Amino acid sequence: MIKEILESRIAVFGCGNTLFGDDGFGPRAVEYLNENYTLPEGMYAEDMGTAVSDILFDLTLSETRPESIWILDAVDMEGRNPGEVFELRVEDIPGKKSGDFSLHQFPAVNLLQELRDGGGINIRILAIQVAHIPEQVQPGLSQEVQNTLPKACRFILDACIPG
Repeated sequence: MIKEILESRIAVFGCGNTLFGDDGFGPRAVEYLNENYTLPEGMYAEDMGTAVSDILFDLTLSETRPESIWILDAVDMEGRNPGEVFELRVEDIPGKKSGDFSLHQFPAVNLLQELRDGGGINIRILAIQVAHIPEQVQPGLSQEVQNTLPKACRFILDACIPG
């Protein structure tokens, strides 16, 4: 996997915990992307689960890096509708995500900033508004988030394919 990431021009990382409802959006979106589309040359998509910090750290130390990294993750933000897909800047990642099992555990946000600012990598975050993240283990996406998978994957592909 690391070889494919380092050799890709665009890396897509699905982040989240599939055991906690809509938090599994990132991994499920990568699965959907790989199963339903032919990725363009130079693009690689991988389910990072809750371990994205490990690969981000490796990338900060590597001389070879992707030009662009997409992070796919679920968020819970006021004023958004369940299943709504939108882009976030690294600076706009909700602070309340810092204690969950997702991308935003320290030091992932700092590593994204380092890769962007010091490594020259274009960092893009595609988020989806959750409908429900349970307190206890409960696998499976809500219908609102499940229905948005094709739209989210199409968004990424359209953004990555020139023309």
